[in-house]
Amino acid sequence: MTASPRSSASVVVLSSGAASSTAFLRSLGRRGVHTIAASERANTPAFWSRYCDESVRVPSPAEDLLGYKDALLSLAARSDVRTIVPVREVDVYVLSKYRSAFAEHVAPLWPSLETLRIVHDRIALADAAEAAGVSDPNTRSLDRVDSWDRPSVIKARYAVLADAYVPSLPAGESREMGKPYFPAVGVTPDRATITAELGHVPIVQDHVTGTEYSFRALYDRGTAIVTAQKRGVRGFKYARGPSVYHRSVADPRIEEAGRALLDAIEWHGPAEVSFVREAGTGDLYLLEVNPRFWATLPCDINAGVDFPHHYWGLATGGPVRADGGYAAGTGTHLLRGEFSYLYSVLTGEHAYIERPRVRDALGDVLGSIVAEPSFDLFSMTDPGPFIGDVLSFLPHGPGVARCRPRWRPVGLSESD
Repeated sequence: MTASPRSSASVVVLSSGAASSTAFLRSLGRRGVHTIAASERANTPAFWSRYCDESVRVPSPAEDLLGYKDALLSLAARSDVRTIVPVREVDVYVLSKYRSAFAEHVAPLWPSLETLRIVHDRIALADAAEAAGVSDPNTRSLDRVDSWDRPSVIKARYAVLADAYVPSLPAGESREMGKPYFPAVGVTPDRATITAELGHVPIVQDHVTGTEYSFRALYDRGTAIVTAQKRGVRGFKYARGPSVYHRSVADPRIEEAGRALLDAIEWHGPAEVSFVREAGTGDLYLLEVNPRFWATLPCDINAGVDFPHHYWGLATGGPVRADGGYAAGTGTHLLRGEFSYLYSVLTGEHAYIERPRVRDALGDVLGSIVAEPSFDLFSMTDPGPFIGDVLSFLPHGPGVARCRPRWRPVGLSESD
């Protein structure tokens, strides 16, 4: 696509290191939109993109949640900024909790805190799924589980730990969810230790073995504007985790279940509804809802659904309509993630999932890359983000430091 003349309107893209941030910059930057990447990380890949017009450092939400909010409000108050793009749970939490303050300056394309709580609280989400006719993997609170006679997973109840969900936390603090636990069948786990480590009473779900799918959509006050679907082929680990090789699909059952849930809660903004299709039965079970833009966004763009373009249209009052060229069956890779997958095959263990043979795993990775040489981050025309991503995992020697892009601080001192 030929680059368009630069416009006076700007978009703030929050940048966590995921490929979705760079995908937003590339999509809107090519269309002439002035792009502002904001991150607490000095070396986030998005800062390296040729389509990043401004790079801004902000306080870390994990260390200073209120400072992070104030920095985003400062950006939103700029006369040229039209909206903000959330890519993490903590991003949409801040935007939703202080929605009225942000709405004074930009188009708030995210839900109210009351609606967000439904999808961030996995017990409330299970209730909403049941009401919408969507199957759930038997979600219940850890303190209500007496039997451990089947494979199960213990995970955080909330998608982000902050004071609106866990009142004991200070208002300026947020915490990561923590890793899930896979207790041995027939063995009662140490509830007290797990609860203390996670900082709240977690939930338990039945472990469902199968293939992961997701329904992704952009909603406008309860109505789906554009949608897409993804099948996860490989994750960061052989037992799954975030997707590193993914393919676009068009499955009516996934579309129906995803729409049923988001329609029922009158969703607003972007959302990804994740499911697992149980091996053998083919039954579909809800895993989670990501109430922001998902890391595998480049897969949708590659398949013909340009969510960033539609998001910008919704923010600026432009026409928003479904793309006519959605191509099911196309795939993209996150190269760093493929290496992580292979490393897990060499070294990993899982309580319920058998490790594949190294030779088979290597053949699958190489074969799929040759067959579908499309990538989430790597681009011959915009190589900077891929280079920055690689360098961010190397020791930070003087050479690497000199390579980093320049940024200006908002809400923190130059020395931070």
